[in-house]
Amino acid sequence: MTEHCLLFRFPVPSSTRTPEGWAVNWQGCAVMGILNATPDSFSDGGQHLSLEAALHSAQQMQQRGVFMLDIGGESTRPNAEPVEAATELDRILPLIRALKGAGVLLSVDTMKPEVAAEALKAGAHLVNDVTGLRDPAMVRVCAEAGAAACIMHMQGEPRTMQKNPVYTDVVAEVHSYLHSRAAEVKAAGVPSVLLDAGIGFGKTLEHNLALLRATAELSAGPDPVLVAASRKRLIDYLAGVPEAAERDAGSLALHLDAARRGAAMVRAHAAAEHVQALRVQEKLLKVDD
Repeated sequence: MTEHCLLFRFPVPSSTRTPEGWAVNWQGCAVMGILNATPDSFSDGGQHLSLEAALHSAQQMQQRGVFMLDIGGESTRPNAEPVEAATELDRILPLIRALKGAGVLLSVDTMKPEVAAEALKAGAHLVNDVTGLRDPAMVRVCAEAGAAACIMHMQGEPRTMQKNPVYTDVVAEVHSYLHSRAAEVKAAGVPSVLLDAGIGFGKTLEHNLALLRATAELSAGPDPVLVAASRKRLIDYLAGVPEAAERDAGSLALHLDAARRGAAMVRAHAAAEHVQALRVQEKLLKVDD
């Protein structure tokens, strides 16, 4: 089974000191649980607006084996309107501070360098940036904090990304972008990265399927791969499920397939169910020595 690693330059849960930094190692496919402190996210908006509700969900996910929590204060659904940095920080900082030292890795889902900087100071470990660290200031924030980053591919921006996305060869273009960005940001001092092909971010159904089928190709590179298809519209296209909150079965199907193709991590709303399903699949696929 493939071993994956993220590097940090400050202590993190269950970590081992290496010459390069603090290494968090794992085998197989881990789960990143989604924790949106937003009123308008596409499937769970408003569920975690109170700190009490958000902490309850976070503790449940942690107890059931979720590897990392991804905390967001701004929706990146299609046609989403941006929010001010102050609003985003008001939503996420109390939660990050409450979870600091709780024994679980914390990711901040943000496009704003100033938000990322404050979240890292408050206790977050990783920056999940859907813009792929396009802003040089975001690269500097991650490098100076010694924080790992998730680099995602997105054509356009959330408000416009689904307006006629076009590629000549979506797999070649997305993979080339991710590999080149990873090399650039690591050269600039970011200790390590996750790669995310950006399912649903400036892609048609055909583009999404091509990228999912090419997960093994992306996973063969030097950096671990995150697949984030949870409750996305392609499940409606494939299985006729118009309500986003009812797409967990389809999400599991896509993510189990991604794990078989070498994904190091999946990002999920139904995080505990994903942990259980991945554990079962791991046992089924295990080859006796």
